[in-house]
Amino acid sequence: MLKSLTINNYALIDKLNIDFSQGLTIITGETGAGKSILLGALSLILGQRADSTVLRDKTNKCIVEAEFDISNYKLQKLFDANDLDFDDNTLIRRVISANGKSRAFINDIPVNLNTLKSISEKLIDIHSQHQNLLLDNSDFQLNIIDTVAQTAKTLEQYKKLYSEYRQCNRQLNDLKERAEKERDDLEFYQFQFNQLEELNPDSNEFAELEGEIKELEHSEDIKAALQTGATAISDEESTVISGIKASITSLDKIIQYNKEYEDIHNRLSSTLIEINDISNELSGIAESFEVNPERTAYVTDRLNGYYTILQKHKADTINDLLNIKDDLDNKIQNISNFDFDIEQLTKKLDDLTFKLTEKADLLTTKRSSQFKKVEKHICTLLNGLGMPNARFSITNDRLTLFNAHGLDNIKFLFNANKQGDMQDIGKVASGGEMSRLMLSLKSLLANSKQFPTLLFDEIDTGISGDIADKMGSIIKTMSEDTQIINITHLPQIASKGLTHLKVYKEDTKNTTNTKIKTLNREERITEIAKMLSGEQLSEAAVSNAKELLTIN
Repeated sequence: MLKSLTINNYALIDKLNIDFSQGLTIITGETGAGKSILLGALSLILGQRADSTVLRDKTNKCIVEAEFDISNYKLQKLFDANDLDFDDNTLIRRVISANGKSRAFINDIPVNLNTLKSISEKLIDIHSQHQNLLLDNSDFQLNIIDTVAQTAKTLEQYKKLYSEYRQCNRQLNDLKERAEKERDDLEFYQFQFNQLEELNPDSNEFAELEGEIKELEHSEDIKAALQTGATAISDEESTVISGIKASITSLDKIIQYNKEYEDIHNRLSSTLIEINDISNELSGIAESFEVNPERTAYVTDRLNGYYTILQKHKADTINDLLNIKDDLDNKIQNISNFDFDIEQLTKKLDDLTFKLTEKADLLTTKRSSQFKKVEKHICTLLNGLGMPNARFSITNDRLTLFNAHGLDNIKFLFNANKQGDMQDIGKVASGGEMSRLMLSLKSLLANSKQFPTLLFDEIDTGISGDIADKMGSIIKTMSEDTQIINITHLPQIASKGLTHLKVYKEDTKNTTNTKIKTLNREERITEIAKMLSGEQLSEAAVSNAKELLTIN
């Protein structure tokens, strides 16, 4: 339950501290006194976004802090899941800085707004006037039934399966799209691969062929040069050989006289031998060297194949071609594996569909089992709230496709009269009827879910008199199990509270402050009498106020 609320520097509030008790707490005050401001500050605790416009003093920060007793709410796991310190007395704090930045804390640990909402929504439920519009919202209606049917565990299991189902379905569709696209490209991939396979590129071969083609393309010139070189040396008329021989002969006559002459003689003899060897080698090479047009054509054709493929694939090296070939091979293999992967994913999806259908059917069974109970509860309360002819029923048009909540399409139908067709609530219920319907549903939730704290912001809109008294009695009964904080403008409801808080404005010379105080019995009599007759209190109003408080 909400134990206390402290507000600093928010709108018209300078500093305010409110203590709350169990049971029914009534909050009243004149229009414009600041009840909505109080509600806005509390909304910050629930994770509502805010900026510097809420600051009363733009130079200071705004702080709103709420203390909750959560000892009986079984929230330990939720706190652990969010890495929060669990404490029976939990403090939630929001701080809005002068620059508009917001921070949130739970038991002094900083949290983001999503974490704040996940915790605070378990602690307090605020019903504002505009929430009546939710009556016609399908998600709201389904949540009502789920709460009564206590489907939380089953729904959690379903949502886990649904998440897997959607992921698997998405993967399967993506794979089918890829397979279709890739199959269109398979013929092209295979053609390119076959070209490379036929070429069978080899970097060593390519280098050798590039070297060989230069010799082959000039083979006739090479053979002629070899022959010329051999002839030029071996020809008997060659001045080179005849000159060397003449030098050797002349040195033969004088080598005996000087060692140096002998050395030169030996060198010339060796040179003659080397020249004869070179001549013989050139002659041998020239004789064996062949001009081979067939080999030239083959090497040229082979190299042209290399150059064509390199240019086609915009490759620089033979290794690039080999990598491209491997990549094409992988693509072809992957396309070949698509059918197997699609088959496996299809089996997985079929299995998930089966399990999901089982959970969806279980949800339908649990939900449908509560329809009569909810219908009876609502009609009984509406009858007590002055709508004896009201009819309320629940239909379920099963869906053909799974959604995040199952296969149920639940609708609340209503008619305030005996005759006429039942229609969607939003189309036929008036403002006063909406208020009574919402209270009836909240009563159902309070009984089923045990809301820690319910805050009603003028849920009595559109009603008065005896109906207001009956609505107040229902709210009082709800407060026996749930802490209820009720903002009201009706004296019949105000008199039901165990605690009565009054919101009022206090003007000083330069400022206006919103204040709140707990009323004693005499102050309650005066407040309720004013609600009955206005500022000019009559004896009848005071007497009526006393009677209301005595009865309640």
